Amino acid sequence: MSDPRERSRPTAIFAFLIAACLLLCGIASATPSITLSKQSGPPTSGIQVSGRGFEPNVGVDIYFDTKDKALVVTNEKGEFRDAGIHAPRNASPGEHWVTALERNNDKGSQKPFLVQTNWSQFRFGPEHDAVNPFENVLDRHTVGGLGVKWVYNTQRPWAWGSPILVDGTAYIATWDDLYALDADSGAVRWIHNSCCENLLSSNPAVANGILYVGLFDTGLLALDATTGAALWHYPPLARVFSSPAVASGIVYFDDAEDDTGDGVFALDAMTGKPLWFSPTYSSFSSPAVANGVVYVGTDDTNLYALDAATGVKLWTYTTGSVVRSSPAVANGAVYFGSDDNNVYALNASTGAKLWSYATAGYVESSPAVANGVVYVSSDDGNLYALNAYTGGLLWRYASAAYAVGDPTIANGVVYFGSSSPNAIYGLNATTGRLLWSYASGGRVLSDSAIVNGTVYMSSYDDGLIYAFAHNNKADGKRPELKTLHADFNLSVAKTVATASGH
Repeated sequence: MSDPRERSRPTAIFAFLIAACLLLCGIASATPSITLSKQSGPPTSGIQVSGRGFEPNVGVDIYFDTKDKALVVTNEKGEFRDAGIHAPRNASPGEHWVTALERNNDKGSQKPFLVQTNWSQFRFGPEHDAVNPFENVLDRHTVGGLGVKWVYNTQRPWAWGSPILVDGTAYIATWDDLYALDADSGAVRWIHNSCCENLLSSNPAVANGILYVGLFDTGLLALDATTGAALWHYPPLARVFSSPAVASGIVYFDDAEDDTGDGVFALDAMTGKPLWFSPTYSSFSSPAVANGVVYVGTDDTNLYALDAATGVKLWTYTTGSVVRSSPAVANGAVYFGSDDNNVYALNASTGAKLWSYATAGYVESSPAVANGVVYVSSDDGNLYALNAYTGGLLWRYASAAYAVGDPTIANGVVYFGSSSPNAIYGLNATTGRLLWSYASGGRVLSDSAIVNGTVYMSSYDDGLIYAFAHNNKADGKRPELKTLHADFNLSVAKTVATASGH
């Protein structure tokens, strides 16, 4: 009589072999998949790519569109983590594809990546240099081909707001309403109506899904940037003409003509909780924030430098008249204008004067700074280009009897608006030569925002909001795996998976 244990042994072995086979087959037949650390960003964005479901211990090429950007080796589980690539500097706005493909076969996975640039607050960023460093469609050669993409009619005058562009939405303030428009079509996404009590009096800023805007007599309002729903409202203050600046989780703004005391406020950007208040004088200047310092001009003729964390005054510089120009920070200097007709450059750390340049009119314009040049307009009707290090005049462009638009810069072109005539201009940033202009139906008091091959601006008297575009977007076509060619000169990149073995 045989031992039942002997009879069960082949069955157990067979079951083990079946399970092992199923496990191995599962590994071998797993479908590769990848994840990206971000789904959108401007050209030059760093992207971390992670994958699983690949063959164990094999080479995997990471492509941006059809360009092989990196080679990694999977671990024993067929995984890799945090392979780093970059969106190319010349990647056109629109949808692109990231592909992870096993070397020498067609087994891979793909994810879309949206190339887009945001102009998220007044003067582009908290430093207020008014430069979009990522623009790669509009340049000196292509700006002449700009045409009207869409026009939105607010049905009322006073469209003074400078457009803010974030994640495909254009936000523009007027006295009565704040508009959220589809950046591609101009279609309305939502409108916040301020009625007749809480008139809007500043340009908005958007950060982490929250929009901030100053109100006439009633403080700072925070809205959900997607829906327009009110999130919080900082207690009433007077005449917040200052456009808020957002940096490191803090929103900064100044008030004007407040009976309870003028000054700069710092609030927690998520909750609106006050962090500090620094008394200054009445201000129409919007604060700039750079390297832990807040810079703001005031009607007491001073430019103030405040500690961004505490509000403690670091230094002041006194000019000959009110300072309503919003400062710009670049090259270790802070640049601004004064109603004493001068443009100033100060050492950003000490407040020591570096140079000044005299114009023939008030300088309430906010400077733009790019490639060692300061661009600023004066009420004498000229746009000036000054050497950022010496203040020497490089060129000037006579636009009108009264030039009011702040200049903005993108890819070698300087844009600004004016009145009399009512127009927006695009000039060669190096020579000042006129490259493009558009005659608007009203005065152009707003800054222009230049993103993703499109120029956005508003026209004051006729209440129109414009988008001018040059058609050069990525086609978004997903490349076929079999058409991708590996770069055999690439070295294996270190990743978390290959470095740690898990």
